[in-house]
Amino acid sequence: MIIAHTPDADDAFMFYGMLSGKITADFEIKHIVEDIETLNRKAFRGEIDVTALSAHAYAFLHPQYRILSAGASVGDGYGPVVVARMEMDIEGKKIAVPGKYTTANLLLKLAVDDFQPVELRFDEVIHAVKRGEVDAGLVIHEAQITYPQHGLVKILDLWEWWHEKTGLPLPLGINAIKRDIPAGTQREFLDALRESVQYALENVEEAMQHAMKYSRDADKELVKRFALMYVNKYTYEMPEGVVKALEMLFRMAERKGLFERPPLDILFP
Repeated sequence: MIIAHTPDADDAFMFYGMLSGKITADFEIKHIVEDIETLNRKAFRGEIDVTALSAHAYAFLHPQYRILSAGASVGDGYGPVVVARMEMDIEGKKIAVPGKYTTANLLLKLAVDDFQPVELRFDEVIHAVKRGEVDAGLVIHEAQITYPQHGLVKILDLWEWWHEKTGLPLPLGINAIKRDIPAGTQREFLDALRESVQYALENVEEAMQHAMKYSRDADKELVKRFALMYVNKYTYEMPEGVVKALEMLFRMAERKGLFERPPLDILFP
């Protein structure tokens, strides 16, 4: 089974139990690590059996993949932010985004009526803003925390925008499994992923040693803070509030004419 996650501390943290052998699984795992937009696009080509996926991308990939109720990255009090070198009105401006199919990009489209997207790898966005190649940048992952260290200011907090609109947690990433995998194997994988998440949360320091390999030289305490922001109770098992939030996200996108609302197919234990 080909399993993929992003090169980020939170994904590495949640998969530690499974990939280290701490959690036993009855399937052979081939491990792939790529940034989220690359994984989105690999999923479009059907290259991966189980993958981290942007909630946005699922809207187009639901015929091939179903959502796993474990492994979601959900913001609750935090999320993607738009940053710039100075305060500005970003309507009509050139904004670096971390991929067309990222949920962050979808949220920005919902929140801002007119902007010029410039697609970059997530870890290139801050540098493009600092060099003046774009007016502003949409940052995800640990850059949500570290942008002040680069002398940048927050222009738009998409968690705040979302929460004011909906009052719900913010679903950003999911784990999805191919529909053509036998149903029994799908459930076995879901059980193993839940155990892996639980193992990490019960053995934080051990799992953090593994997660630090994906820290991009960030401070350990910052990496730990980021990992525990996105590996939490929502990650172990998706509650009704997150299901409602996914439905709301897709409904808002449909109302704005971005895509047709997909059916939600979520595999629960």
